[in-house]
Amino acid sequence: MEPQPTAALETVFRLESPRVIAGVARLVRDVGIAEELTQDALLAALEQWPRDGVPDNPGAWLMTTARRRAVDLIRRRETYARKLAEIGRDLPASAPPPEEPADPEDIDDDLLRLVFTACHPVLSAEARIALTLRLLGGLTTPEIARARLVPESTVAQRIVRAKRTLARKNVEFEVPYGPDRAARLGSVLEVIYLIFNEGYAATAGDDWLRPALCEDALRLARVLSALMPKEPEVHGLTALLEFQSSRTAARTGPDGEPVLLRDQNRHRWNRLLIARGVTALDHARATAGSGAPGPYVLQAAIAACHATSYTYEETDWPRIAQLYGLLAARAPSPVVELNRAVAVSMAEGPAPALVLVDALVAEPALRDYHLLPSVRGDLLLRLGRTAEARAEFERAASLTRNARERALLLDRAREAGTR
Repeated sequence: MEPQPTAALETVFRLESPRVIAGVARLVRDVGIAEELTQDALLAALEQWPRDGVPDNPGAWLMTTARRRAVDLIRRRETYARKLAEIGRDLPASAPPPEEPADPEDIDDDLLRLVFTACHPVLSAEARIALTLRLLGGLTTPEIARARLVPESTVAQRIVRAKRTLARKNVEFEVPYGPDRAARLGSVLEVIYLIFNEGYAATAGDDWLRPALCEDALRLARVLSALMPKEPEVHGLTALLEFQSSRTAARTGPDGEPVLLRDQNRHRWNRLLIARGVTALDHARATAGSGAPGPYVLQAAIAACHATSYTYEETDWPRIAQLYGLLAARAPSPVVELNRAVAVSMAEGPAPALVLVDALVAEPALRDYHLLPSVRGDLLLRLGRTAEARAEFERAASLTRNARERALLLDRAREAGTR
């Protein structure tokens, strides 16, 4: 019987740990301690669930257990006397977090508090991203390193130092107001975007999708849109995630295998989410006025071209290539250039696109990025260079840590070998 609760615990902890950490952090006001207490709750579950069975509401069980440990810690340590006074000496072990003073701009969302706290300006930009992906996204150090295209040791150091810095600087667990909120907004948007991407195409594991991450990211983006209605990039990110989420049901087959964009059944796309995306994109453009569109607005415009095309053949690839050119000028990166090459291949053919991709082969950030040989393999296949294409697909398969994606790439390698 033990494997079943153990497997259930792994799944539940992956899904619920961000909420547990956020809920406990509201009590102890320290994200590092909150993560440790959440890990303690996990250890307790590992001891009890195999013996007693999985509880009816495992997420609530983890939250209650972690909060009890938080209250015990507050009562036990004199350094938490002030926090003990705030929550009350007679607080029951399983009581909910204390109410905080109402504020016209306040929002009662511990996950969003966690994002803004982890994105405090006392941390470097990369440290903010790594810490929030760990705490809110539930990503492991290798997964974060994969998403950020940096060594695992670098990510581990960033996370440890970030937690120490927040504790040393006594950073409050809060959603800031006014200028402080605006100062952290860029990092918050990037983190939400990266969390969504990890759910949309998992960097590792057996599953192609992790829907819970996508849902959390989209919900946070929507909350931000309501909180900051005059920020075009907030609406742009929300529109982008609405459009991307609309395709979720069509992105996997009956057995969970990935389905590429050109092969997706567009009748399964969620038209309500597409409509929400269009509305959010309209808001973004209206709030931007005559100003140049930001990176998220541009990405949302690209996603809109896909979402509003009823067939793959109807896609406006020249427009997408143009938008990627604008994005490359506004937010240059090798990944953007790779995506632009894909759009150019559809608008102008594989030969000019291969020139763009070959220019990226020596890019250090893409050295272990599996999508580079994947895209190159596709272009070579379309040019009839099948042996080279097969080698590129095999290399891409060796680089990915996602089992579903690896199987897809190996299938493409075999397909190239039969031509």
